Amino acid sequence: MSRPDVIEPIARAFGVLEALSRRRTSTLTVLAGETGLPRPTVVRLLHTLIALGYAARVSRDEGYRLTERVLGLAGSIRFVDHLVDAAIPHMSHFTAEHGWPLYLATLSEGAIAIRHSTAPESPMSFEGAGLNLRRPVLTSALGRVWLAFCPLEERRAILRDIGGLASRQETVLRAALEGIRRDGYAFTRPSRPTRLHGIAVAIRQGNGERARVMGGLSMRFPRSAMTEQEVGARFGRRLQQLARAIASDAGRSQIPRSSRS
Repeated sequence: MSRPDVIEPIARAFGVLEALSRRRTSTLTVLAGETGLPRPTVVRLLHTLIALGYAARVSRDEGYRLTERVLGLAGSIRFVDHLVDAAIPHMSHFTAEHGWPLYLATLSEGAIAIRHSTAPESPMSFEGAGLNLRRPVLTSALGRVWLAFCPLEERRAILRDIGGLASRQETVLRAALEGIRRDGYAFTRPSRPTRLHGIAVAIRQGNGERARVMGGLSMRFPRSAMTEQEVGARFGRRLQQLARAIASDAGRSQIPRSSRS
């Protein structure tokens, strides 16, 4: 029986891609067995994947393999890996020096997703690492700093994805984002009072209005420990410097080896 909202030919093609990804080469018999598809169907799908450049025939005995073109499908995932790898040593050094936990996040399907955290390393952490935890764009410090520093077209797209805002809400948000850009950091604005608070800065690539936001960096702390003014004065500039260092290292890590001097 067909599954709702699933285009079966596409689902079969991805099934063959997944089966091919499990080993260096795969025979037609193995692919048919793993996908549960008839051999003629597998053959047609393989011919299509070969024509598109995603698969290649190795030999009669070895069968088929994936090509390097499939790496392009994971470009955004590899970008996140580059960012996390670049951020880890900087974040760990900050937490070792200052004690407070840091969180690295990226935008994912209309929400902010945590990709790395030094909470397990922090003696002053009151929550877990929260990996892949999703935070709302409009109320989290990470989401607000992303909206403030991303290009206008991206900001409009994000707001459309979360359902849009009423005219009055847009006016309030516009004023808030101007303040965030002026200060260089954002604070959490929860819908109801919470014990923990956050300050966040943007990790950006490039300069000016077209600069790309690569990610966000947040420091979490109890409201009873410091006021926003104290946190901004003590850690605002440090976090901005940290974000610039991460962006620089992440940018270098994406340059092909043959292009490096």
